[in-house]
Amino acid sequence: MKRDRDDTDLRAIREAYAYREPDCLFCEMKSERIVAENELSFAIPDGYPVTPLHTLIIPKRHVCTFFELGQAEINACTFLVKDQKKRIAAYDHSVDGFNIGMNNGVSAGQTINHCHIHLVPRRTGDVDDPRGGVRNTLPGKGYYQT
Repeated sequence: MKRDRDDTDLRAIREAYAYREPDCLFCEMKSERIVAENELSFAIPDGYPVTPLHTLIIPKRHVCTFFELGQAEINACTFLVKDQKKRIAAYDHSVDGFNIGMNNGVSAGQTINHCHIHLVPRRTGDVDDPRGGVRNTLPGKGYYQT
């Protein structure tokens, strides 16, 4: 008789997903700020928005950068990025583009030591020339010949 036996102990993984860093702004998020969530991530309005409806997608487990996330957390965050994109576009019909970004490390501009993804709604005319998008992070690098 064939039997499928899996005696994998998943308690350590469950504990890792549940970890919250004391005194971390995102680990101690007040529930009233959360606009959407799933088992492994949540979304909040950015406290210092670049544009109206700028939203942050944040894994619940305390990790410093995107590169420390497990695949399940990446999937959960991606789901919320797509979900929030739909919500924002349905709420504000002037939104006709988005920038998605994250700052990983001090040299990349990270100021909160907890992974978070920026979903920045864009509108035609919000800057004079949007060509180059996120490439404009470094002055002079946004414009190039094709």
